Amino acid sequence: MLDQNLINALRSYTKNMKNDVTLVMQPGEHPKKGELLNFLTTFVTASDNLHLVERVPKLDAQGLLSDPMSFYLEVNERPNGIIFSGIPAGHEFNSLVLAVLHSSGTEIKLDEHIKKSISGITSLLHFEVFISLSCHNCPDVVQALNQFSVLNPNITTQMIDGGLYPDVIKERDIQGVPSVYLNGEVFANGKVEIAELVQKLLALYPPEDVMQVEGELQDVTVIGGGPAGIGAAIYSARKGLNVTLIADRIGGQVKDTMGIENLISVPKTTGPELTGAMQKHMQDYDITMKEFLTVKSIEQGDIKHITLSSGEKIRTRSVIIATGAKWRELGIPGEKENKGNGVAYCPHCDGPFFKGKDVAVIGGGNSGIEAAIDLAGIVNNVTVFEFADTFKADKILVEQAKKRKNITLLSNVATQEITAKNGKVNGITYQDRATKEVHNQRLEGVFVQIGLVPNSAFLNGLVDVSAFGEVIIDEKCNTSQSGIFACGDVTTVPYKQIVIAMGEGAKASLSAFDYLIKHPVKADSDDNEQSSETHEPLTEAV
Repeated sequence: MLDQNLINALRSYTKNMKNDVTLVMQPGEHPKKGELLNFLTTFVTASDNLHLVERVPKLDAQGLLSDPMSFYLEVNERPNGIIFSGIPAGHEFNSLVLAVLHSSGTEIKLDEHIKKSISGITSLLHFEVFISLSCHNCPDVVQALNQFSVLNPNITTQMIDGGLYPDVIKERDIQGVPSVYLNGEVFANGKVEIAELVQKLLALYPPEDVMQVEGELQDVTVIGGGPAGIGAAIYSARKGLNVTLIADRIGGQVKDTMGIENLISVPKTTGPELTGAMQKHMQDYDITMKEFLTVKSIEQGDIKHITLSSGEKIRTRSVIIATGAKWRELGIPGEKENKGNGVAYCPHCDGPFFKGKDVAVIGGGNSGIEAAIDLAGIVNNVTVFEFADTFKADKILVEQAKKRKNITLLSNVATQEITAKNGKVNGITYQDRATKEVHNQRLEGVFVQIGLVPNSAFLNGLVDVSAFGEVIIDEKCNTSQSGIFACGDVTTVPYKQIVIAMGEGAKASLSAFDYLIKHPVKADSDDNEQSSETHEPLTEAV
């Protein structure tokens, strides 16, 4: 399962391990036990600091799924709370690599405020993360919770491959991944962001002392970690400015895109690959990262004050809003009630749970038709529901969908309700807009693909927005407020494309730089005190 190239790469990652890490397998028989043993035996050859043993676990009864397909990590002969139930291959391979590195002493690159808050939790917490090896969102959740386990001995985290435990999946009625349980109770279901997990956890176990530190004055603070935000941060850093980037996750919506073939000069890539490349590019510059955090408020002025979800406050001379967009919801009865229980938004993540079943895709644009084609290879039948009388997807995609015998395309229909029985989706009600007839179709899953809605609600009227919630900008990315700029999918700029978002991010940065030159800091104000030598040329330029 691990070829020599992967082992060689693993050796380069593990060469600076500070502590020995032992992978402890549990005894017993299982049809895939040999495959797991071969995987781990090969894995530990990457470093003399890695070891593999098989014995009865030392872990306490905090919910460990005890069977031959489980193993856990041990440091200095003591379990560190990280457990894998299944073979962490595919997207989860990086979860195992990072778990080993962090366990061995590699720095955990979380915000210091988050680290302190997680480390201070005194309650015993056991997380179970049910995943699919085809889910590209699952590793983010597994990796974040694994870091919590390294930071706090009171926290254990267990990755569980749902494909190996069908009885458990059925018992808990899991229909979407990642599905996160805390001490046996549902904590998060379906697609979830790490920032949401952090906020939800700290709401349940609030830190005794909320840190509200105001750090060094920043020239530019970028809010958002997608192509627009990363483009703005890199361009700003290249100008020699003090830059902070705040993001609930790096990559944004791009990270959920599996096929990218229209990024000029890159014939073909994927969202996770592009996200990794952008992240690596940022590491070439002195950019302060605030990941897994959101913005609670922004106070306008010559010096803007940004309050984060962690309680930290940032003082900055300019702000670039690049928060992108999120999946648009249908807003019909049965949608919110059944999220993660038959209603999904990511066919790549949740499609395998509907193998051999009948499902619906709502939306006839490119995303909807691509989702239908993707699902057609897994499910029994796919019905696409489009509100308009024609499909908005590219002609080539529609033609491909029509060639699939198990795809039905319905246009000029209005979905009215998603029905469920005993906690499971069992059908959809829709109306033929031409005849006004109402129909009920039996199915077991609904994938919503009707576009995006801008992430602008947090601005609370700070800047002008359109009727659709998009931040209104001019040709230079200026908003209605001085010193606040915006770029990418959160704005009124037409055509929501990766390459356009990158360019808009660069443009917003150049506009911010121009603003900073024309609005130097005031030396006679404590709040406006210069924070570094990088401000001097900006002051002298006027």
